[in-house]
Amino acid sequence: MDIYEKIKELSDKRYNVELGGGDNPIFKQHKKGKLTARERIERLLDKGTFVELHPFIEHRAQKLGFSDKAPGEGVVTGYGKIEGRSVYLFAQDFTVFGGALGEMHGRKIAHVMDLAAKTGVPLIGLNDSGGARIQEGVVSLDGYGQVFYRNAVYSGVIPQISVIMGSCAGGAVYSPALTDFVIMVENTSQMFITGPKVIEAISGEQISPEELGGSNVHNRISGNAHFSAESEEEALKLVRRLLSYLPQNSEEEPPKANPNKDDDYLEDILDAVSFDPMRPYDVCKVIHQVFDDGSFFEVQSQFAKNAVIGFARLKGRTVGVICNQPKMMAGGLDINASDKISRFIRFCDAFNIPLVTFEDVTGFLPGIKQEHAGIIRHGAKILYAYSEATVPKITVILRKAYGGAYVALNSKSIGADLVYAWPNAEIAVMGPEGASEIIFAKEIKESGDPERTKAEKTREYREKIASPFVAAAHGLIDDIIDPRETRIKLVQALDMLSGKKESRPKKKHGNMPL
Repeated sequence: MDIYEKIKELSDKRYNVELGGGDNPIFKQHKKGKLTARERIERLLDKGTFVELHPFIEHRAQKLGFSDKAPGEGVVTGYGKIEGRSVYLFAQDFTVFGGALGEMHGRKIAHVMDLAAKTGVPLIGLNDSGGARIQEGVVSLDGYGQVFYRNAVYSGVIPQISVIMGSCAGGAVYSPALTDFVIMVENTSQMFITGPKVIEAISGEQISPEELGGSNVHNRISGNAHFSAESEEEALKLVRRLLSYLPQNSEEEPPKANPNKDDDYLEDILDAVSFDPMRPYDVCKVIHQVFDDGSFFEVQSQFAKNAVIGFARLKGRTVGVICNQPKMMAGGLDINASDKISRFIRFCDAFNIPLVTFEDVTGFLPGIKQEHAGIIRHGAKILYAYSEATVPKITVILRKAYGGAYVALNSKSIGADLVYAWPNAEIAVMGPEGASEIIFAKEIKESGDPERTKAEKTREYREKIASPFVAAAHGLIDDIIDPRETRIKLVQALDMLSGKKESRPKKKHGNMPL
């Protein structure tokens, strides 16, 4: 056999691998509105940049008569570029044994994860798997363990992004849960530990896959997902946009974009916020005015809506934005909002992204349900995350900052570099109305006009205790600013803090209240 015949043999084998499960499984995949693994890669990466690894790897499972071929071992791995920047990735191939993970399938993924970590490049997983390959027994479970271990060890080293593009069950959902961001596709992707049939067999409960673990469930209720896309193409575009805010690894700075806002003075911002502390408003209007035009990229927009988090740009620089949302639960912090905020803080800190906090908080949400569900532990996560973070940290108090929530949301006492307040801000243990009723209860009760006395005492408390000038006098506010100069002050602050160096006591790791 001469070299040309060998090349022909190579070409034939490669063609068979690239065909995956064959024409019929591919047709079924398309009929469900889903792309194949290779089609997904083609749409995600810059044209012509994909380089495949280990296309000819094969499983070793011969027991129970399992001798069927699995082209590519049911997963496509390799590297390529997105907007000219390198990424590593894997895409599970549902046309081959339903994308089930076996020993060599897991080894392929682990290998590409190791390369991503060694080279300091983001890792993207396109997940479409029914779980562990039953025919391979314990070695398939070991394959999952190899992946989980790397998800954990490389966390905070390189960005890890998971896209759920099918019905993922069992072990197939734990790797995504260990990554930084999870993107789901509406109607065609699901995540659950035990599927509907198992649940029905054990408990008698009947539920559809979408109702159990669809995109809507995980984006709105569980908080397991960060983004929802209407189609696979949109999900892949979300990956590209997300990466535009992130550095390649923990040793690099986030990429910069060209500033696109001409005027830093925000005349219209006075109309965005109600200066009546009892009236709600949409904090997103403030965000869109302060940061570069069109740059805000909200994360977990459907979950814990009383808090708003996301990436934005300020004069082209990436920042992480954390806000209370006064139009939802008066911006109070509950368990879900605490988890949402604290995890985002830790991601930004891991990847050198400065934090900007817009504060308007009444406190931690009161109630028996919240207390019994562990609001103390969950709220403490915010305190821990801000205190631990060493990136530039700036807070702007827009209106209310009461109680422990004031302390938790990046106050000077837990390490804020700069804290600004608008002149209408109220900073105190509790709101002036409630505080005056407690402090001056006897005077109000004994006065001839309780309502008038209460109003006077409330005004007195607001001026003498809750005023931002009182906090500024104690050095707990760096400056009280004209709201229209908010963007100017933030730009100056980021410039000043760009060279910040800060360390924490040497230790193996802390013990976060999980």
